[in-house]
Amino acid sequence: MSRWGRPTTIALVALGFVAILFLFVFPTRSYLAQRRDISSAQHDVTVLRQQNGKLGQEARRLQSPAEIERLAREQFHYVHPGEKAYTIIPAPAPSTAGASSTTTVP
Repeated sequence: MSRWGRPTTIALVALGFVAILFLFVFPTRSYLAQRRDISSAQHDVTVLRQQNGKLGQEARRLQSPAEIERLAREQFHYVHPGEKAYTIIPAPAPSTAGASSTTTVP
């Protein structure tokens, strides 16, 4: 029999196992979680760069005189001096009530 006894040996083995967990398993899990976070952040950066490029193109397009005129005419109904603006009003929607719904007053 050993000089410390069986419970002490079991405790030392358990302590060694926990030490191995702390030295290898937990840092590995942290490392893998950080890799996932980095991958997700890189994907987000890629998407944001694409959106930034599209917005830059739109900003350049919106600064051209032709686009400014088109938007002013379309959205604000601007006209050049001497031009006349016409607005076409849609026809009223037909009523859903039939002709038989009229009431007569005696």
